[in-house]
Amino acid sequence: MVKFLKKHMKKAGCKVGDNFIKAVHCEEQKSGSYNHDDGKIACSNHTTIQDEVNQVVIYQPIHAYDDCRAANLDWENCAHHACSSIRANHLSGDCHYKRELLWGFMKIRGHEQDCVRRRVMKSMNIYPFCSETTAKDAMHAVWDICYNDTKPFDRAP
Repeated sequence: MVKFLKKHMKKAGCKVGDNFIKAVHCEEQKSGSYNHDDGKIACSNHTTIQDEVNQVVIYQPIHAYDDCRAANLDWENCAHHACSSIRANHLSGDCHYKRELLWGFMKIRGHEQDCVRRRVMKSMNIYPFCSETTAKDAMHAVWDICYNDTKPFDRAP
């Protein structure tokens, strides 16, 4: 999946260097992150099992793809951030029902969208520029468009 994303990023004119994903020591308790300047980060001290590493390596490039293809993407705009988070959670497989069961969420019907919403809110609550109310409003405002936007995939994997 990472090769697929890299290929489509190159097609879109994105810069994809040798350090596409960096493993670093992170002070904050997180498995990884993305920002325009530093790129995709995998926190080597907080990803203890291979499955966590795999998810970070799949999830973060979706943010990078969004950053590249949207010339006016502003990570401090709550709606922009919510949209990319919706897409990353939906398209990365983070909310697959097996993973949800492992996390203790036992709902079978509608689990994927509930998971995406929960994880988007968790992601947005980390950033100081979106209050919880603003983040929730932004997520609801962009939900349909962003959840159904599966580019560069034909459909959600």
